[in-house]
Amino acid sequence: MNQRWAAYYQFFPADAEVLQMDPWELGPVLLRYMSQNGAMTNRFNFSQVIPSGKIAERFMEAWSWLDREGFIARKPNDLQGNDFFITRAGREILSAEDFQARRKADTFPDGLDPVLMRTVRPLFARGDYDTAVFRAFKEIEVRIRSKDAALTGWSGVDLMNRAFGPNGNLMKGSPAKERASIRDLFTGAFSICRNPSAHEEVKFDDPREVVDMICTANQLLRIVGRI
Repeated sequence: MNQRWAAYYQFFPADAEVLQMDPWELGPVLLRYMSQNGAMTNRFNFSQVIPSGKIAERFMEAWSWLDREGFIARKPNDLQGNDFFITRAGREILSAEDFQARRKADTFPDGLDPVLMRTVRPLFARGDYDTAVFRAFKEIEVRIRSKDAALTGWSGVDLMNRAFGPNGNLMKGSPAKERASIRDLFTGAFSICRNPSAHEEVKFDDPREVVDMICTANQLLRIVGRI
């Protein structure tokens, strides 16, 4: 091993592993290195003391990712733009757990219903997935009940059946097949997505599945808004 690289391998994974890492995976490792006393935070100098070629490219990708995410920033008055420092945001999420939570939180889409953005997104960001799903579908119930006072006190699948059933006031005058399709859509979504979270603690393993459920709730809110 080249002696000039020896000190850095105590902080970083083996070359073969580095080559397989995405910027968001290598970035936290690089940031933890930067937090060490005496660590090199000049991008040019750092690039001179790590293996060249593809390894160096992976580290520069990770460096750029940290910069783009706001975890590091260029030092003031550095005319060459190579000197960096760890930002307050970077200091706050130096632990691997916080980085993982941040990455998962970033999967939450923009532009959903304002209430979902305000109330559901923070729950998702904290990893409280079952509550996030429940809260998203609760908003559907709230808006459906607001359209018909006779629906007060009803919830879940029973509310959907009563609202969109043959005797319901919602979509009154619409073709029977259309009403039945909407009822099936809403009752199916509530049975699959909302009910498990309402009646027991659900352990979601994949945040992307949670996003899918919340997006389903968002589409149902759009439908309710058009009624």
